[in-house]
Amino acid sequence: RWRGGRPLSPPRLPGPGRGAIVRRSLAASGARRCLPLQRQQPGLRRAAARPGGQRWGVPRPAPNRAARSGGSPEPSPMAPRAEPPDGGWGWMVVLSAFFQSALVFGVLRSFGVFFVELVAAFEEQAARVSWVASIGIAVQQFGSPVGSALSTKYGPRPVVMAGGLLAASGMLLASLATSLTHLYLSIGLLSGSGWALTFTPTLACLSRYFSRRRSLATGLALTGVGLSSFAFAPLFQWLVSRYAWRGALLLVSALSLHLVACGALLRPLSLREDPIVGGPAAQLTSLLHHGPFLRYTAAITLINTGYFIPYVHLLAHLQDLDWDPLSAAFLLSVVAVSDLVGRVVSGWLGDAIPGPVARLLMLWTTLTGVSLALFPVARAPTALMTLAVAYGFTSGALTPVAFSVLPELVGTGRIYCALGLVQMVESIGGLLGAPLSGYLRDVTGDYTVSFVVAGAFLLAGSGVLVTLPHFCSPVSASKPRDLVTEAVDTTVSRTRDALGED
Repeated sequence: RWRGGRPLSPPRLPGPGRGAIVRRSLAASGARRCLPLQRQQPGLRRAAARPGGQRWGVPRPAPNRAARSGGSPEPSPMAPRAEPPDGGWGWMVVLSAFFQSALVFGVLRSFGVFFVELVAAFEEQAARVSWVASIGIAVQQFGSPVGSALSTKYGPRPVVMAGGLLAASGMLLASLATSLTHLYLSIGLLSGSGWALTFTPTLACLSRYFSRRRSLATGLALTGVGLSSFAFAPLFQWLVSRYAWRGALLLVSALSLHLVACGALLRPLSLREDPIVGGPAAQLTSLLHHGPFLRYTAAITLINTGYFIPYVHLLAHLQDLDWDPLSAAFLLSVVAVSDLVGRVVSGWLGDAIPGPVARLLMLWTTLTGVSLALFPVARAPTALMTLAVAYGFTSGALTPVAFSVLPELVGTGRIYCALGLVQMVESIGGLLGAPLSGYLRDVTGDYTVSFVVAGAFLLAGSGVLVTLPHFCSPVSASKPRDLVTEAVDTTVSRTRDALGED
């Protein structure tokens, strides 16, 4: 500060002992500052006014509201936890997974609307057009280990945001396609790669936030698939009728950009089990020698082979029965609503009923396979509506418990690696299911054999689930313990030995 062309002098205290007076005054108040030093270094005043800033060069710790109120200090978000919090920011992760499942699998389930248009536009057989959705599903699942590895190294947030950009770019390029090859590369490869970077890291992150409420949280997150299928099927049909399939794909690209915002909601969680279970190579080695995990992976692969058949070919099957396109799309919406209810009910039952969750998974898988095999028998609208409700409920109910079984088998610390590996192997079923169904339709002239074979795959998968550990044990001793709490007090070798037991 200047006055009259010269610097303003600091006030002087009277007497020769003014330095000692200043020191005694500061020691007594603890908060009073020396005025000359404040004027010479105004940055100190701003730093001292901020919580957690510095006062006279000494770092000041951030205030802890819980400590001031007499409670225990709040743990840092990045501090390792002994077990999942079962809530907190985990509900924001559930919200993110809700919208991501809608924007990934809601689009895939409603792709039957584009299937009919693409067959007519490119004048190709149903089997060749079916490869568009099948390649997208297969790339999403086969590339899941890449998303898991990147999430382990960089965290799920940047990985999911990058995946959202890839998914939107693929749909944008698909609107400019002039051949099926362009669709294979844009929707199948590019959008599929984006889906691989979004879905698996988000579900793995959600599993780390929950333990006792894991099935319910997963069920709530995956209800986005049912809600989006209910909304997207008639919406896409209306967009196709108004803007043609190219304009509709352009708008789907804009919807897919919301995956970037969903990825921003993800916050990584550190568990005390993480350094004990070892790195990705050690986890992969232990999983490949884990018998129950391998059998579970085989069962999910069989289930995945027939699971998506109705969402690709049910609309075409209804049009073979001379249904109106809007009425057929409405039936898909009925399936979506039943799917939504099934996910919530199954998630609640998975946490409420004692015993291994694999029992519920086997029940829902069996009922889904039976309903699929009965689709060709139904001809009347009432019978088809009843089967649509049954299939939607059971197929939606098996999804949350399928993801809840995996942490019980391998532990929460290995969930990123295990879920990515399962998604990669089951991509074989997703890749072959729809083209096989389309091929059987081209050979036989209708979808009767296609739906029967799809139901047989699900029934075979339910048979493999019976071989999982504790499946036939009494209820009191059948609930497997999550390995999160066990791994804290064990070494890596003991954990590997435990996982190697069949």
